[in-house]
Amino acid sequence: MTSKKLVNSVAGCADDALAGLVACNPNLQLLQGHRVALRSDLDSLKGQVALLSGGGSGHEPAHAGFIGKGMLTGVIAGAVFTSPAVGSILAAIRAVAQAGTVGTLLIVKNYTGDRLNFGLAREQARAEGIPVEMVVIGDDSAFTVLKKAGRRGLCGTVLIHKKLSPSLPSTHSWYSDSFPPGAYLCVGAGGRCPGRGRCGAGGDHKSGTLGVSLASCSVPGSKPTFELSADEVELGLGIHGEAGVRRIKMATADKIVAIMLDHMTNSSNVSHVPVQSGSSVVLMVNNLGGLSFLELGIIADAAVRSLEGRGVKIARALVGTFMSALEMPGISLTLLLVDEPLLKLIDADTTASAWPNMAKVSVTGRTWIRAAPTEPLEAPDSTATGGTDSKQMVLVLERVCTTLLGLEEHLNALDRAAGDGDCGTTHSRAARAIQGWLKEGQPPASPAQLLSKLSLLLLEKMGGSSGALYGLFLTAAAQPLKAKTDLPAWSAAMDAGLEAMQKYGKAAPGDRTMLDSLWAAGQELQAWKSPGANLFQILTKAVKSAEAAAEATRNMEAGAGRASYISSARLDQPDPGAVAAAAILRAILEALQGQGA
Repeated sequence: MTSKKLVNSVAGCADDALAGLVACNPNLQLLQGHRVALRSDLDSLKGQVALLSGGGSGHEPAHAGFIGKGMLTGVIAGAVFTSPAVGSILAAIRAVAQAGTVGTLLIVKNYTGDRLNFGLAREQARAEGIPVEMVVIGDDSAFTVLKKAGRRGLCGTVLIHKKLSPSLPSTHSWYSDSFPPGAYLCVGAGGRCPGRGRCGAGGDHKSGTLGVSLASCSVPGSKPTFELSADEVELGLGIHGEAGVRRIKMATADKIVAIMLDHMTNSSNVSHVPVQSGSSVVLMVNNLGGLSFLELGIIADAAVRSLEGRGVKIARALVGTFMSALEMPGISLTLLLVDEPLLKLIDADTTASAWPNMAKVSVTGRTWIRAAPTEPLEAPDSTATGGTDSKQMVLVLERVCTTLLGLEEHLNALDRAAGDGDCGTTHSRAARAIQGWLKEGQPPASPAQLLSKLSLLLLEKMGGSSGALYGLFLTAAAQPLKAKTDLPAWSAAMDAGLEAMQKYGKAAPGDRTMLDSLWAAGQELQAWKSPGANLFQILTKAVKSAEAAAEATRNMEAGAGRASYISSARLDQPDPGAVAAAAILRAILEALQGQGA
């Protein structure tokens, strides 16, 4: 079965993608009749050297995203994972030459089709008298044994786009001075090694790239290129969906990154990068297309910690999507050894839309954690009671936590119909946070201070809208309890909590939210304000009302929260937040009854 893609047609997807980029970027233009994008200020480059690159589509934002002042002059794009046509490459060379540039440098990734097509276009242009030279980039660090084809061109190519542009001469002597007649310029992604009469890839190994993926990708109209078991990841794969050098077992992000860096820097690996303690590097963490930003951040953190743990100085770090492989859920790491002159080239300004707005400051050595603010001193509380009440509070909280942990899967199942299926997980996270807090020592004896502490804990640890709503409720409910803790004060606390939830949450009774349960209980607890009110009789009625209200949400149309975006026809279960709130009230009642409080 072919994969689903949001395209107009398989045949036209590469043209449409490039057209979309150019249409939204006033700094770019399409070359009529060709899949070529050029700087829109091409005529201003008279007397300068043009930088052209390209390759198959499907690697976006590479390469067209790196067109701009300080980077590429233009890009020639092929069909998905297919080398550009020779005619289009030649048309781009002619266009920049006719704009008055003094010569063209082609930056080509080391793949057979790219070398052949760019090479042929170069020869034809030179036959027309246009000065053209070519660099072939090979930065792949996957292979431990030298391959005849050389190292593949991967994400390190983007750093070459950046490095070469500010360093090229802009005089008529660039061709004869920099590149002897008949010579190609052969480079690894780190430096130059001129060679006469041949085109090679590799170079001085000052950089390397290694990829890892959780699954393959699929060319529009085709099936995935390879299959992985649920417990496997592919190491050392390319950017065209081809398999890697080996498969490893699924592991933590820290472990995967350690394996990658070990492989890239192992001196027995012929394509290794000679990074060692004391080295200074540019780190590039590249999303291969389908990895979430959450995972990308985790990988970046792991890479920084692992490199610095090896004594490596990270001079700059680039994190994002630079050279993808369609929707492949994976990442590549690139390491480029740098000194100050090379770092200045990396830092040079550019208008290229896909180049990150990167701080020109070393990652290693800077202070990146600010001390937490000091908390205000707590005012003396006249309602603080003795140790017995404090122990009762502990028992109540423990009962609530046990109840929520037992409901985790049930609440998640209810939430899957209207949300992201994490209501139970969120409440369990709160329960575990409270359990951990109780293990640290006795909670405050003052009810007001207890609710305030719980509020801060849930706001920090519970997360989501539930954490915010419970935090609001408890913060507001604590206020009436600062002066008194009798039954009327607890009823007023319930009123204050409900008012805060409605004010900021924008929900009302009947909107199919957790408020429905709490509101029903709150109406019953009004009776606590009457002289001689019975704690347990009224609390029992309140709990039963909350449970009935939670069940009634089954038949309600959601008016607030995430469920309000879901068709009511699909909401045939009670609201999980209302069920959780009712369960908490039931746990409080049973804990108090068990103590005879």
